[in-house]
Parts: sequence; C-alpha cells; structure tokens
Amino acid sequence: MVCNRCIMVVQHELDNLGLDVKSIRLGEVTFGKKPTPEEKKKLEQAIIPLGFEIIDDKKSRVIEKIKNVIIDLVHHQDSGNKNNLSDILSSKLNHDYNYLSNLFSEVEGTTIEKYFIAQKIEKVKELLVYDELSLSEIAFRLNYSSVAYLSNQFKKVTGLTPSHFRQIKEVKRKPLDEV
Repeated sequence: MVCNRCIMVVQHELDNLGLDVKSIRLGEVTFGKKPTPEEKKKLEQAIIPLGFEIIDDKKSRVIEKIKNVIIDLVHHQDSGNKNNLSDILSSKLNHDYNYLSNLFSEVEGTTIEKYFIAQKIEKVKELLVYDELSLSEIAFRLNYSSVAYLSNQFKKVTGLTPSHFRQIKEVKRKPLDEV
C-alpha cells in the first residue's frame, strides 16, 4: 500500500471480512489475532483483484518496509530531515544497512540508492506539474545540495531537463508502486 486511498480500500475489505485489525500502515497490517487459513484465503481473494498482495515471507516484508520508509521520507515529510538514508533505514528497521542493502539489491535487482533517487525524481515531477514552486524551492524541499545537482540527476533519469519537463505536461508520471 503506497497511499492513504490504498489504506482505506484495504481497511474496507478487512472490515467486510470482520477481521480483528490493530493497525494499518503503508504496506503493513497488524492483526489483533492471527487470521485463520480460511480468513487469509478470503482476504487474498478480496484484495488481489484490487491490485494488492499478501506478503508473508520475512525477506519480502523487509523489502516492503524499506520501500515504505523511502516513500514516506520522500513523499510525506518536510525537508527538515538531513540524516543519511542508511542511518534512517538502519534505525527504523533495526538492521545493519549492509544487510538491508544486499537484501534489497538481491531481491529487487536495483540498489536502495537508485530506488530512493527514482522516488525523488517522481516527487520532482509531481511538484513540477503542480507548477507552484520554483526549481530552487523544489531542490530545497527534497534536500538537494543545489539546483544544478537536481537538474543533472533529473536529466540522467528522465532524459529531460526539469524546465523541458515542465513545458510538456502530457508526460505521464508513474504510480509510486511502479517506480
């Protein structure tokens, strides 16, 4: 789950099934009591057509948590956080960063850093499309050291300069779960 609407949809399905839910966060549901195999099967049948899946193995859960921390960091927090991504992930997930990095690369076929950059570029695209902030304000908001660095990274990922992207509004943004 990558957005509040996703959480609402999953909450609705869980309520319809009458499951005991303690909390729902991005990518994670905590149950009051463990669902029975039958309840789990019904849940799966309800959410798969909606584009969700149940992740039950430890590695996949860790990967999902890494993605959710990054998405939260990029898309839902103010620019005040100046900590290293490795420190943030290590502290939030209670694992050594090398373990997290190796696991992520092994399972996803890309690095955590590249995933983080892809999320930041999607956020830059969103802010450019809204056309409310200058490139300097966007760079500051997303903790880029300079506008030039943001522009270079943006061009490297998209093939376009930020100003050219801003001009061609018909360029489609990717949904966050496809980045």
